[in-house]
Amino acid sequence: MADLTTLARPYAKAAFGYAAGKGSLAKWSTMLGLLSAVTRQETLQILLSSPSLTSVQQAQSVIDICGDELDADGQNFVRILAENKRLALLPEILQLFEALKAEAEKSVDVEITSALAIDSTLEQQLAQALKNKLNCDVRVNTTIDQNLIGGVVIRAGDTVIDSSIRGRLTKLAESINS
Repeated sequence: MADLTTLARPYAKAAFGYAAGKGSLAKWSTMLGLLSAVTRQETLQILLSSPSLTSVQQAQSVIDICGDELDADGQNFVRILAENKRLALLPEILQLFEALKAEAEKSVDVEITSALAIDSTLEQQLAQALKNKLNCDVRVNTTIDQNLIGGVVIRAGDTVIDSSIRGRLTKLAESINS
């Protein structure tokens, strides 16, 4: 994965720089999301790995599938990726682009996983506490995982706060075994 990230980084930075300069971060985020989803499809992956297609044909195939959702700049980006044999990197490019966008917008996506449903008041309190701690806007997404037994796991970028019973039991087992 590190190799793919290393290869994708210059393209993500270039797309971000261009989009930021044009004031179209949201539009580029949408286009890259679509491109990422399209190139993840198994049938398209088979088509793109075909040695009989030229890079121009590969790019045109992706552009045709996306239709009017890609503007001229997005189509040009696809052509550049195809020319450099980097269309398969679109999921990683999207991920890096979104990280750059979140950093520029001073926002972070937070994933809260709990054993039980969290009411909206508690969710707002957690969001406010994270906003104060991280010094940025927080977008919260909650999911339920009954395997946690109890408690929550909070993921904000590289930061993980595991206060679940399952996490505590795992730590206890590790300390006993060492």
